[in-house]
Amino acid sequence: MATHAESRSIGRHEATDYTVWIEPTRGVSALQLRDLWRYRELLYFLTWRDIKVRYKQTVLGVGWAVLVPVLSVVLFTIVFGHVAHVSSQGVPYPIFSYAGLLPWNLAAATLQLATATVVGSAQLMTKVYFPRLFIAISPALAAVVDFALGFLVLVGLMAYYGIAPDPVGIFLLPVFLALALITTVGMSALLSALNIEYRDVRFIVPFFIQFWFFATPVVYSTASLNEPWRTIYGINPMVGVVEGFRWALAGTPAPAWSTALVSGFAALAAFAGGVYYFLRTERRFADVI
Repeated sequence: MATHAESRSIGRHEATDYTVWIEPTRGVSALQLRDLWRYRELLYFLTWRDIKVRYKQTVLGVGWAVLVPVLSVVLFTIVFGHVAHVSSQGVPYPIFSYAGLLPWNLAAATLQLATATVVGSAQLMTKVYFPRLFIAISPALAAVVDFALGFLVLVGLMAYYGIAPDPVGIFLLPVFLALALITTVGMSALLSALNIEYRDVRFIVPFFIQFWFFATPVVYSTASLNEPWRTIYGINPMVGVVEGFRWALAGTPAPAWSTALVSGFAALAAFAGGVYYFLRTERRFADVI
């Protein structure tokens, strides 16, 4: 997008004619980094809108951000901890499962909200210009609010069980959180763009999330896998994130660095691929939405 101002004289007064050119972009310019910064306040309002929509006309409000993971951990502890006797790598199973569930809920909530957000923003997209990528980013930022509330519960559980975070792991915790965010933004961008052209994607997303949940070591560990399968399992970008969170917060053994590196590259690939597809197809959004 290029913007220029042309001034001309009308009698004694100067008039300024602002013309905005919106043109297709290619290469690095397609990321629209300048526009993302210029319209940053809009991202704030879109994020706040997503938060309000999620808890609008609910009795517990943001309390659901705490109640849902707590009830899930209770169920996982009964089924997988006591009935199936799944290994928790020497830490109490509630801490083991909650530390894995925390980043997973961030990804799942973002995907569910982002898939419908682009279609729900049809009137906005067809009337004004703004970086469409914000629609895929705002659900991830809104989910961070739930993540923060859930994190406080985890801190309370750690204090109850007397578990201290790993000194090195806690330093790398922001890296694991960043990998979770870029993974979910990339997948959200891909699925939301696909949902505009193929509306049956919204029926596939719940099944995809359920499948991805069981393919991610939330209620179990990859410690039982032998090489090279443990490294191959890292193709799922959330594997490194979940096991990294457990190591940093619950005190489980550090994840295999080969698995962590594969997961890191997979997260970057998911982000790059999803954003690239979104930017390539966004020019058709107003026509097909």
